[in-house]
Amino acid sequence: MSKQDEVIVIGKFGASYGIRGWLKVVSFTDQPESIFDYKPWLIQVKGEWVEFSVESWKRHKGLVCKLEGLEVREEAQTYTNLEIAVKADVLPELSEDEFYWRELFGMEVVTTQGYGLGVVDDIFETGSNDVLVVKANLKDAFGKKERLIPFIDEQVIKLIDREAQRIEVDWDPGF
Repeated sequence: MSKQDEVIVIGKFGASYGIRGWLKVVSFTDQPESIFDYKPWLIQVKGEWVEFSVESWKRHKGLVCKLEGLEVREEAQTYTNLEIAVKADVLPELSEDEFYWRELFGMEVVTTQGYGLGVVDDIFETGSNDVLVVKANLKDAFGKKERLIPFIDEQVIKLIDREAQRIEVDWDPGF
């Protein structure tokens, strides 16, 4: 799939709000309100991504929005829990040393000594730094099937090679 066709989930709908077709919005973006900066929204309806425009939005104990064409509560209720996505090409371009998390998933992780630790399976925030969840296919010589490696640039993360799909880390394989 080309970047032009790739779909990125940026949020989801919560329950309907009011009687005029409004929906609660759960944003997955860093700044919750910035979900409304991305256009058009794609919503999977009957297995197919369909474009929607946001007619209006506001803050009300979180975020709520009105999609163009949704006029009544009953119709809006059918969108509850559906994902909100955009095409990848609407995301801002990053500098060479910046990455979207999605780019790191599936990358091979090796130590600076060349020991293979596995592949990036997940990433999560801790408040102080992000953490890579690295999974090995089988238990390795140290009995590890999963490692949590802090994403600390330069100190732990030595190199990210997009072309080779490889992350080099300064990390003890026994840890």
